[in-house]
Amino acid sequence: MDGQEPGANSVEEPGELTAAPQVTQAEMDQVSAERDQLRDRLARLQAEFDNARKREAKDRQDARDYTVQSTVEPFLSVMDNFQLALTAKGSAEQLKSGVEMILRQMEEALKGLNVQPVEAIGAQFDPRLHEALGSIETKEFPDHQVLEEIRRGYRLREKLLRPALVRIAANPDQVSD
Repeated sequence: MDGQEPGANSVEEPGELTAAPQVTQAEMDQVSAERDQLRDRLARLQAEFDNARKREAKDRQDARDYTVQSTVEPFLSVMDNFQLALTAKGSAEQLKSGVEMILRQMEEALKGLNVQPVEAIGAQFDPRLHEALGSIETKEFPDHQVLEEIRRGYRLREKLLRPALVRIAANPDQVSD
């Protein structure tokens, strides 16, 4: 071999096979058993994860349903009273009185849900709480004071649900900033 001593830093020629380590049947059986255990464990973990995901989705849906139920329940008696008012035979004054009672019942239901009306008439215009639909020129009221509420605004605790639609005073004698 080209002047090299046998065994001295020889590089294997392509195609030469090195001896593979001998693996006993017992070792193969052990590795196969470990593999089977790991596959079984993986399948169980996947099933547990899938069950947990399904359980969480059901719990989330149950929580939504409970929230809707507890929100809707106070309004069912309001609906009953509206239906009774529609079938009642009475004067216009009696009907008006009944609708006023239903309105108070509705306000109480909203109050029970921590929904409060936005202060409007007499308040200073606040663009975070009010939406101005127009102005009324007047010298009797301060500039930007809310004079008329077209639609009531509401908030849930500190979160504004919808602004109040209002008309505000435009006092030409006062200079706006």
